[in-house]
Amino acid sequence: MPLGIEDQVMITIRNNEDRGRTEIDWLDSRHTFSFGEYYDPQYMGFRALRVINDDRVAPGGGFGTHPHRDMEIITVVLEGALEHKDSLGSGSVIRPGDVQLMSAGTGIRHSEFNHSQQEPVHFLQIWILPERKGLKPGYEQQSFSSKETNGSWHMVAAPDSNNGALAIHQDVRLSVATLSRGEQAGYSLAPGRYAWVQVATGGVTLNGNALRAGDGAAVSDETKLTVKATEPAELLLFDLA
Repeated sequence: MPLGIEDQVMITIRNNEDRGRTEIDWLDSRHTFSFGEYYDPQYMGFRALRVINDDRVAPGGGFGTHPHRDMEIITVVLEGALEHKDSLGSGSVIRPGDVQLMSAGTGIRHSEFNHSQQEPVHFLQIWILPERKGLKPGYEQQSFSSKETNGSWHMVAAPDSNNGALAIHQDVRLSVATLSRGEQAGYSLAPGRYAWVQVATGGVTLNGNALRAGDGAAVSDETKLTVKATEPAELLLFDLA
């Protein structure tokens, strides 16, 4: 298990401007945790959460076919459209409201490109360590309506596929919420559980701590979380063992 900020307690904020960055002609990527050429021994992940990359890809740009293995990979599109193809024969376009889960398992190859030649695409890609190595590769994609995510947390990935959530091979539950200015959403964290809250867009307070777009927060030794939007916001919450 990656070491670092999980050894701290309560709420530890990871500021947007402190994240790593990869910037090339077609890609602007911010790395919450160590990734690629960006390395920070204090930010190797949090519990089973290994990667949160905040990617903006220019029109027509993208990642050519490349391999993954032994990782649960979740993609959430915030703006634009992302085209996906993989060695399982899956092909799709991911848009805002969609959540994609790819279990790399024993090995999978895929490509990801901006579906548009005119507009950029903005998305989060998340890597989670699986419960064990050598799983069978798999692919799922689900669309969650705004009615499900507006004003409250809605679970989109879980190990037991609760309520239509995507099935993830790890003791992690991912919920998303979209809040209007002034709206508030509470979350109860079981004793001994941890959380990571990622602000995708907008601004909020988390138990009184101000967070802006791109900020994340590691939560330990807290059971009651209250998020209040200081401006319209989109959020992800990882409930972790």
